[in-house]
Amino acid sequence: MSVETTQTETKEKSLNFLEEIIETSIANGEPRVQTRFPPEPNGYLHIGHAKSICINFGLAKKYGGKCNLRFDDTNPVKEDTEYVDSIKEDIKWLGFDWAGEYYASDYFDQLYDWAVVLIKKGLAYVDDQTQEQIRETRGTISEPGTPSPWRDRSVEENLDLFERMRNGEFEDGAKVLRAKIDMAHPNMLFRDPIMYRILHTDHHRTGDKWCIYPMYDYAHGQCDSIEKITHSICTLEFDVHRPLYDWFIQALDIYPSHQYEFARLNLTYTMMSKRNLLKLVQEGVVMGWDDPRMPTICALRRKGYTPASVRAFAEMVGVAKRDNVIDLGKLEYCVREDLNKVAERRMAVLNPLKVVITNWEEGRVEMRQAVNNPEDENAGMREVPFSKVLYIERDDFMENPPKKFFRLCPGGEVRLRYSYLIKCEEVIKDEEGNIVELRCTYDPMSGDGSSSDGRRVKGVIHWVSADHAVKAEVRLFDNLFVTENPRDNSQGQASWEDNLNPNSLVKVEGWLEPSLKDAPVGQTFQFERVGYFCPDRDSSADHLVFNRTVTLKDTWAKINK
Repeated sequence: MSVETTQTETKEKSLNFLEEIIETSIANGEPRVQTRFPPEPNGYLHIGHAKSICINFGLAKKYGGKCNLRFDDTNPVKEDTEYVDSIKEDIKWLGFDWAGEYYASDYFDQLYDWAVVLIKKGLAYVDDQTQEQIRETRGTISEPGTPSPWRDRSVEENLDLFERMRNGEFEDGAKVLRAKIDMAHPNMLFRDPIMYRILHTDHHRTGDKWCIYPMYDYAHGQCDSIEKITHSICTLEFDVHRPLYDWFIQALDIYPSHQYEFARLNLTYTMMSKRNLLKLVQEGVVMGWDDPRMPTICALRRKGYTPASVRAFAEMVGVAKRDNVIDLGKLEYCVREDLNKVAERRMAVLNPLKVVITNWEEGRVEMRQAVNNPEDENAGMREVPFSKVLYIERDDFMENPPKKFFRLCPGGEVRLRYSYLIKCEEVIKDEEGNIVELRCTYDPMSGDGSSSDGRRVKGVIHWVSADHAVKAEVRLFDNLFVTENPRDNSQGQASWEDNLNPNSLVKVEGWLEPSLKDAPVGQTFQFERVGYFCPDRDSSADHLVFNRTVTLKDTWAKINK
């Protein structure tokens, strides 16, 4: 067997089911690939949408096709240009660009004309029942629905009423336009679904031109058809909608776009419902849509995630046909992998303990050379000031240490990162017995990584110069919920509100090496031995604020070795 054949077989085995569908179409002489990403502009995109973006844009790119951005703006009550702008920003941040920017509202005239066609074919009618009456007469899975008293109106009467609906002659809820299909159909969506409802509400793009608006199930397939979408890719909950999608296209005899479904993304310790996320924002549980504890793309960006890490995560979880729950640790693993390669290193002390080097000259400052990123030889070096008074992490000292404690203790030695060996000579305590200061000596001959007599120590700890360090508010973010499934009531919780983590945000006062003073918002750094952090948009020259992106600990990678 040739190497080429082996590579071909490997490629075929690695295809997901959407790629298999596309490659089958190509093999059958249909090479064109046109996808679309169709968000409703009623909220901010989250990590689940990021997966969909990567799939739609990624497939188009892989097969030399195009991907449109189309806003499903058919519900003016909940939609706003604020969301339109945020969605476009998120897509570009992820590294994608759309072939065309469209809106369902671009097609309102065409959708109305097609509704008239269905009325003329006897496939749609105006119903005077209320929403409650329609629900009550829809039937159940085991019982057929009851036909509307207005189901057999004449074509002429339906055309007249539908035009009057458009002209604004009726109040909200007074009438709807329904497709005339089958009130006994086993698929409940086929029981005369609503196509248009009356809403006397201004639209963010069309203003007051329209007071009737199409429903999703009517508009979506026709919008795909207008744009000649070859692969309309949706999440699995739309599987039951696909037959209706096809019915409208066939009834109108228009371009036959086709829908395919993949499993939506569910993450542990995370809630994706837009309605519940909005509640978190409105009730002040979080600081806003971009609060780093939220699953939104803008929150990930604010937290310090990189586009490459989100794309890598989408590729890792893949495209499945069945819903499942993905370990949040996989997402954190992806950002660690990327930041380890690209993030510059810095030193920061988040729980300081004062160290005085007793044999260091007063006023002397020495600039130590520090590596910016050991994973990137082109990242260069920086200078870090070293002086008589330092801060180290309080956890790096123990007065009565256990065995194999390789950090600082009375009479013990450690190496300060990029600098000297120091030895703890004296522990200073306050009146209450709390340790407030360590007095140490340094080995002047140990600055190059050796020592005066060739001895070696196992412990290496980070530090900052007390006179040069800059103070910052450091926000330590954790999971917003304490349970893997916030909506799980199996343990007696009343709702997801009971699963909120009271320690999802802890603020501490940290001391950072001075090079971080002018760090730009959005640039992520590794605080050595602590984690990855980035300046927050709340940061200013007078008050630095850093967010923790992710810790250095990676439990998922260890479990899955």
